[in-house]
Amino acid sequence: MEENLEIVRLKKQISLFDCVTILVGTMIGSGIFVSPVGILFYVRSLGMSYVLWALCGVYSALCAACFAELGAALPTSGGEYMYIYRAFGDFAAFLCLWTHIFNYCSGYAALCLIFSTYILQPVYNNCEEIPQVLLRLISALVYTFIVAINCINVKWVTKLQAIITGSKLMALFAVIVIGCVWLYKGEMGAFDNAFEGSDFNVGSIVFAFYSGNWAYSGWSNICMFAGEVIKPQRNIPLGIIISLCIVTVVYIVANIAYFTVLTPSEMLKSTAVAVTFAEQTIKPAAFVMPLLISVSVLGTLNGSSLAFSRLLYVGSKMNHTPRFLSMLHVKRNTPTPSLVVICIIVLLMQNFKGIFYLIEMSGLSTSVVTSLTVAAMLCLRYKEPSLERPFKLHLSIPISIFVISLVIVLVSFYQKPKESGLAILIISIGIPLYFIGPRWKNRPPAIQRKFDYMTRLLQKIMFIVPEEDHED
Repeated sequence: MEENLEIVRLKKQISLFDCVTILVGTMIGSGIFVSPVGILFYVRSLGMSYVLWALCGVYSALCAACFAELGAALPTSGGEYMYIYRAFGDFAAFLCLWTHIFNYCSGYAALCLIFSTYILQPVYNNCEEIPQVLLRLISALVYTFIVAINCINVKWVTKLQAIITGSKLMALFAVIVIGCVWLYKGEMGAFDNAFEGSDFNVGSIVFAFYSGNWAYSGWSNICMFAGEVIKPQRNIPLGIIISLCIVTVVYIVANIAYFTVLTPSEMLKSTAVAVTFAEQTIKPAAFVMPLLISVSVLGTLNGSSLAFSRLLYVGSKMNHTPRFLSMLHVKRNTPTPSLVVICIIVLLMQNFKGIFYLIEMSGLSTSVVTSLTVAAMLCLRYKEPSLERPFKLHLSIPISIFVISLVIVLVSFYQKPKESGLAILIISIGIPLYFIGPRWKNRPPAIQRKFDYMTRLLQKIMFIVPEEDHED
C-alpha cells in the first residue's frame, strides 16, 4: 500500500532551476521575435516604447510579487483559481476556471498556428501562400507531441524546457550582439529625437500596456504547479523574481538592438521583426530566424501546458470539472485526462477562423482575473491574518496593483466597448454552466449512472486512478 501511495501522487520534483527555465521559456514566446511593434503602434515613438517596456516589466514584477506571496503562503497547485476560491468562495472560483479554459485553449490554438507558419516559412519563402490544410495539420501534430511529452514524464518536460529556453536566449543574445556591432559602427539615427511624435493619450498608453503585458505573460504559471515545487516557500518567490529580472533586461536590450538596425517605420511594416532584422544584417543565415521563432513558441506551449493541466486537475477535485479529470496515470504520475481534454479543445479551436480576434479579446478577461487575484490577496490579509506568509509585501504594493489593474480595465471598457463586451459575455457564459454543473447536486439517477459509467471506462482506457483513493 505504501508503494501505491508513492505511485499515484503528484510528486515534488520541480527545482528552482526548473522553475526559472519554465517561466523564462514560457514568457519569452513569439512576442519579442514577432510583434514588439504592438507598443510602438500605440505610442508612436521609440522613446515612449522603451518607457512602456520598462513600465510593463515593473508592473509585471509587482503583480508577480503579489502572486509570490500567495504561492508561498498557499503552496498548492491551481494558482489564482485556488486563491480566489479561498477568498471569495465557490462561484467566483468557477468563473475564474471557466475564463482560464477559454483564454488558455484559444491561446494555445493560436500559438500552434504561429508555430506552423514560421516552421513552413523557409520552405515557401514568402513566394506563395501556405496551404491552410498543411498549417492546421502541423499545428495539430505539434500540440499532440507537446501533450504526449507532458503525459509521459514531468522530468522530460522540464528538460525539454531547459533546452528550448537556452535556444531562445542564444537567439536573443545573437540579436543583441549584432545590435552592439551596429552601435559600434555609429548607427544611432533611430535614437535621434526619440520622443518625437509620441502619443500620450490614456487609451493609447493602456492598449500599449496590454501589448507589453502579453509579451511578459506566463510568470503566474508557477503557482499552478506549486504543489510539485521543491521547497515552494523559497523557490516560488525566487523563481518568479529571477525569471522576471532576466526577461525584463533581455526585452529592453533586444529592443535597443532592433532599433539600431530598423527605423520605427520599418518596424511598423514588419510582420516579424526578428526576421526583418536578420534579413538586413545576416541575410545568408536569415532563414534560421523563423525556425528559432518556432522553437520559442514550442517552449511557451510546453511550459503553459504543464501549468494549465494542473488547473483542470485541481478544478476536478473541487467538483468544477468532470470527476475523471482529477485522476492520475497509474505508472507515470501525470494528470493524463486533463492533458488529453486540453488537447481535444485546442485541436477544435484551431479550426476557428476568428481565433486571433478572440485572443485579443481575452486580454481584458485576463486583466479581470488578475485584479480579482490581487483583491483575494487583500481579502486574505483581513480574513486570515494568522496565515503563515514566508514572503510578505508591504500593503501599499497590492493596493497599488489592484487600483492600476482596475483603471486599465475601466479604460478598456471606455476605449473599446465592443471587445470588452465580448470578454464579459465570455465570462458570463460561465454563470449558467455553474448552475447546471457544480450546483446541480441531485441529478436524475439515469444521468448520474451514465457519468459513472464514462468515468470507469476512461479509467480503463487511460490507465488512470483517482489520487484520493490512495491518500487514506
